Amino acid sequence: MFKTESLKSPSLFPEDILSNIAENHPVRLISEVVDKLDIKDILCQYKGGGTTSYHPRMMIKVLFYAYFNNIYSSRKIERALEENIHFIWLSGYSKPDHRTINNFRSLRLKDQIQQLFSDVVRLLQEMQYISLKVQYIDGTKIESASNRYTFVWRGSVEKNKTKLEVKIQSILNEIDSQIKQDHSELINPETSKPIDSKELAQKISALNKANLNKAEVKQLKQLQEDCLPRLEKYEKNLEVLGGRNSYSKTDTDATFMRMKEDHMKNGQLKPAYNTQISTENQFITHYTIGQKSTDTTTLINHLETFKQTYNTQSEEIVADAGYGSEENYVYLLNNNIVPYVKFNYFHMEQKRVWKNNPFLQHNLYYNRLFNYIICPIKEKLKFIGTTIKESVTGFKSTIHLYQATKCLECPLKQECHKAKENRTVSLNLRLNNIKDHIRKLLTSEKGLEHRSKRPIEVEAVFGQLKANNKFNRFTLRSLPKVNIEFGLMAIAHNLRKIVTNRA
Repeated sequence: MFKTESLKSPSLFPEDILSNIAENHPVRLISEVVDKLDIKDILCQYKGGGTTSYHPRMMIKVLFYAYFNNIYSSRKIERALEENIHFIWLSGYSKPDHRTINNFRSLRLKDQIQQLFSDVVRLLQEMQYISLKVQYIDGTKIESASNRYTFVWRGSVEKNKTKLEVKIQSILNEIDSQIKQDHSELINPETSKPIDSKELAQKISALNKANLNKAEVKQLKQLQEDCLPRLEKYEKNLEVLGGRNSYSKTDTDATFMRMKEDHMKNGQLKPAYNTQISTENQFITHYTIGQKSTDTTTLINHLETFKQTYNTQSEEIVADAGYGSEENYVYLLNNNIVPYVKFNYFHMEQKRVWKNNPFLQHNLYYNRLFNYIICPIKEKLKFIGTTIKESVTGFKSTIHLYQATKCLECPLKQECHKAKENRTVSLNLRLNNIKDHIRKLLTSEKGLEHRSKRPIEVEAVFGQLKANNKFNRFTLRSLPKVNIEFGLMAIAHNLRKIVTNRA
C-alpha cells in the first residue's frame, strides 16, 4: 500500500501551501525586521504615473532573503520567486523579473543601503546583541567583477604622456621655424610648461587659419589626428586614476591589488576593492569600501563615517598593526578613543633576539633631558637637526636626527651599521611616546582580552563571508553598486547571526 498522490486526486478544499512555513523559520524573521525599517526615502523616489510598481518593502524582503541564502544573481532570484515557497510567501505571489530586481537593487538602493544597514544595526542594539561601544576593525580585499587583464597603470600613462608632450613641442617648434614671421605669435615654442589638450586644440585652431605650406599642413594634421586624441586619452586616464596607481578599464573604480587568493599562483595583481568592517560579537556594525590596498589610510574615514551614521563614537578601537600609524594614533587620542591598535614590530620586540641586540635603534639609550643618544660603546650621538616627513595623506611628522662622531675608529662598526660614514639615527619622539602608551594598553589585562578576541571577531566574519557564503568576488561594477552589494551581504550576515542566537 502507498500513500495517495495528492496531485492526482481532487480536493474540495485545496491545501494552503504557505501554511507549511514554520513559525520559527528565518523567512518570518526577515519579514518582521523589514517591516520595522523606515523606507520613506525610498518611497519618495517613486513619482507615480504609468503602471503600478512593486512595493519597495516587498522588494527589500526578497533581496534580504536572497543574500541570506547566498543567491546574488538577479536571474536566480527571479527563478526562486517562481519555485521557492519562502520567496513566494515573501513576495505575496508577486513575480518581478530579473531586470526589475536588478534596477531596484542598483538604482533604488543606491543612496539608501547604508541607511537600511544602520537601521538593522540599531535594531540589534535595541535587542542588546551589541552596544556600539567597541569596534573590532579589519579589512579584506574582494575581487572586482571586471576583467582581470584590462589594466591601466599610472607609471605607463605618465611615461607615455611625457614622451608625447616632447613630440608635440618638437612639431610646434618645427612649424614655427618654417612659417612666416607674422605667424610666429600663434605659438610659443619657448614655454617649459607641459602642454595640455585644451591649449593644444587652441594652437591647432590658430594654425588652421594661417597660410601653411604642404609640409606644415602635414605636421598640423599629425597634431590634430594623432597627438591631440592621445593627449586627451592620457589626461582622462590620469583623471580617473586620481590618487591611485592603477584601475581597470571595465570597472574604473577598481584598483589592482595583491590578493591572497591567487588563481595563477604567481603573485599577480587583480582588480579589487579594500573592504573595511567593524564588528562586535561577530555582528557587522559598520563598513566602508576603499580603493587603495593599504589599510593605514582607511581608518580615519571609517571612524568618521561611523560617527556620522550613529551620531556617536565607540569608546574603544581594536585593530592590528596595519592601522598603527602616527596619524591614526593622534586622531584616536585626540578624539578620546582608547586605541588597542598594534604598531609595527610590537610582537618582534617581545622576542629575545630583538631585546638582546644592543645595536638596534630601538635599543639605543636616549637621554630625554639633554637630547642625545648613547651607542653600545658609550659614545654620544649628538642632535644635528630635524626634518619633516609627509605621508601620502599630507600628515607631517617631525623627525629628530642624531649623528655619531667616532664610528670610523670603532671596532664594532661592522656589527653596528653598514654606512661608510658616521652613523645617523632618526627618532620620531612623538610617535615613540605614543608607542609607550600603546604598549601599556596592549599588555594590560583589558588589552590582552581584546587581542585574544580580535581574531575570532573580524577575521571569523570574513571567513564566514568568503568561505561559507562563497562571496569572493563582487558581481556588480562601480563603487556605488559595490557598496550596495556589500551592504546587502552585511545585512544578511547580521540576520544569520540573529537566527543562530535565537536557535
